[in-house]
Amino acid sequence: MKFHRGHGLLCIELKVTRAIRKATLATFLGRTSSTLLHICPNATSQYFPTYQSDSYDAPRKHYNAFLPIKPFSSLYSVGYLPFQSSGRVSDAFQAFDKMSRRQQSLENSPYLYVLDLIKFSTMRPDSATAMAAHSLAFKVGAFAHLPTSTSLLMIYSRAGDLGSSMALFSEILNKDVIAWNAMMTACNENSYFGDTVNFFVEMMKESRFDSSTLKMASCGKDTDHVSLSCAIAASACLGELVIGQVIHGWGIKLGYDEGSHISVANSVISLLSQCGDIEAAEAVFRGLVHKDVISWNSIIDGFTSNRMILKAFEVLYEMVLSGSIKPDTVTLVTIIPICAELLLLREGRSIHGFAVRKGMGTDLSVTNSLMDLYLKCHKVKAAEHLFNSLSDRDLVSWNTVISGYSQNGLSREAQSLFKELLHQHWQCSLSTLLGILSSCSSPEYLQFGKSIHCWQIKMGFFNNILATNSLMFMYISCGEMKTSLSLLLQISPVADTACWNTLIVGCAQNGYFWKALETFNSMRRESNVYHDSITLVNVISACGNLGLMTEGKLLHGISFKTLEGSDIRVQNALITMYGRLGETESAKLVFSSSKNHNLCSWNCMISALAQNKEGKRAMELFSCLDFKPNEITISSVLSACTQLGMLRLGKQIHAYVFRFEFLGNSFISAALVDMYSSCGRLDIAVQIFENLTEKSIAAWNSMISAFGFHNNGQQAIRNFWRTGKE
Repeated sequence: MKFHRGHGLLCIELKVTRAIRKATLATFLGRTSSTLLHICPNATSQYFPTYQSDSYDAPRKHYNAFLPIKPFSSLYSVGYLPFQSSGRVSDAFQAFDKMSRRQQSLENSPYLYVLDLIKFSTMRPDSATAMAAHSLAFKVGAFAHLPTSTSLLMIYSRAGDLGSSMALFSEILNKDVIAWNAMMTACNENSYFGDTVNFFVEMMKESRFDSSTLKMASCGKDTDHVSLSCAIAASACLGELVIGQVIHGWGIKLGYDEGSHISVANSVISLLSQCGDIEAAEAVFRGLVHKDVISWNSIIDGFTSNRMILKAFEVLYEMVLSGSIKPDTVTLVTIIPICAELLLLREGRSIHGFAVRKGMGTDLSVTNSLMDLYLKCHKVKAAEHLFNSLSDRDLVSWNTVISGYSQNGLSREAQSLFKELLHQHWQCSLSTLLGILSSCSSPEYLQFGKSIHCWQIKMGFFNNILATNSLMFMYISCGEMKTSLSLLLQISPVADTACWNTLIVGCAQNGYFWKALETFNSMRRESNVYHDSITLVNVISACGNLGLMTEGKLLHGISFKTLEGSDIRVQNALITMYGRLGETESAKLVFSSSKNHNLCSWNCMISALAQNKEGKRAMELFSCLDFKPNEITISSVLSACTQLGMLRLGKQIHAYVFRFEFLGNSFISAALVDMYSSCGRLDIAVQIFENLTEKSIAAWNSMISAFGFHNNGQQAIRNFWRTGKE
């Protein structure tokens, strides 16, 4: 829903009024029935229907009955915990920083000195300077001076002490719009987006907001574009499209539309893109006559979050060509992570070069993002070069490299860097713990993993679910099944599906297939947790590896009766399981009944046919492939060519391998040796083998088998002895 003036003023007023009554006021001010009657004296039950849905089961009874809004942690009800601010609402933050301040007469000269001290403290806010300024303000009685109290509020917020900001705000008697904006900005900066909307509605409540005031502006406490930006941005982070649209429509009624207030437009772009309506977000963006850098960053972030990567790069290129607005560090930090996630190394390097040319290559946030990109693309040396070039590293820099080392199998390097970090920084984060635990992936690192377990308890992470799950997975990888199970039992009162999945996935990935099935049975006996698609994928895989036909079919039935049966990952796991069990017809039935296939689906089906000596059907299916083949596809097809002795088609596949540089894959090189050998071309098989820069065990086995197949036993024995030397 998007509001336009041309739709008719009366119609818009009616829609906005009803929407606000049904959504905003009922949801956020509906704490008591008396409050609702005070706000909407004419409201009846027809405006507040009870929301009913089968998906809202017993554990979700804390949801508001009026509107299906996701729960958020509120400072009114829980203890304050500092969170990292979100870059998605930076437009609202900057709008507050740039807005004009109110003027108050300074009858008492000490106010001037206090305000100067507070303004100076905002440059590098921390708790110590905030408390010092607070004490001085209290001493001279400057709390009645609104600029002083508001600035002090923002210092506490940006020092990570939102609780003190809340307490200070509650003591301000005559709040003006800037004070309200400061409090909403503080909530956004600390990721308490639900409280931002709460404050927005509280501000409307104090202004005696109702349908008669939609064209009216009350002095002193009326909403302005900063309030709207904060509230809409918070709605975007909460994923509440309806609430954001209501606030947006109300702002348009007051004259704060996208054309005249760019901060409102930027928040609307973020709202629409975050809620999946990227076309509407782009329409708002294209409709802006004057765009600032936040506008461009918002739409680029919208395209990346909606997986429209090419469109994001097109807009970035358009931004560079426009000349009027130049990309900043936020632009780069927005686009680099998606390159890292999709392993777009070439594009990431181009952005790196652009950052260096524009003088942003030394920015710490950009460098951290680039290190993450290179590590995920397995370019460890490039990441190390950037890390060593940093003169001022933050904890994110250390965590990125430690985690990157672990992901690239460099466990000793990760552990060495972790020890160096402990020598330089006495305090680490949960990300540090998760990154270093993943380096303990084999029994040889069990002792180090145990020391990390002790360090975790010492640092106060023993009650953290994510930390416990990582410890469980570490102990399973190191062969300590009993320890992992005992950790699950320790957190059983609060253990959720993710906790059980950690144990099941760990068992399945490390070959403990029976234990995975036993854990699944124990999980099903628990009344407060339910399996999901991840659970089913791993237990189905366990049945396939164990050759359990009956149990596998039972799991197929369970998935069919639940929503997980439509998950493509579960369907692919079923195809693979039936392939391993030799039930190719059942695999074909699952494949044909699926409405959405991905490349993995085709690979699973082709591999199932090839594994069961149905090479002809595998080749027929390959000829109908809707996707660009990858290494797994090629390996399966080469296996089918080997079965059928189809040299001509095998040569075509070989050309494809050469063209797309798949020859470095050990399985493909071994499959090529097998294919040429089986098709009678031992000479080509030998040529491929000898040209390999790195010969894997699979390639050696294929070559030895090829010589034996062609009755050249002496050469087979020579190659056997060569394996020990090379």
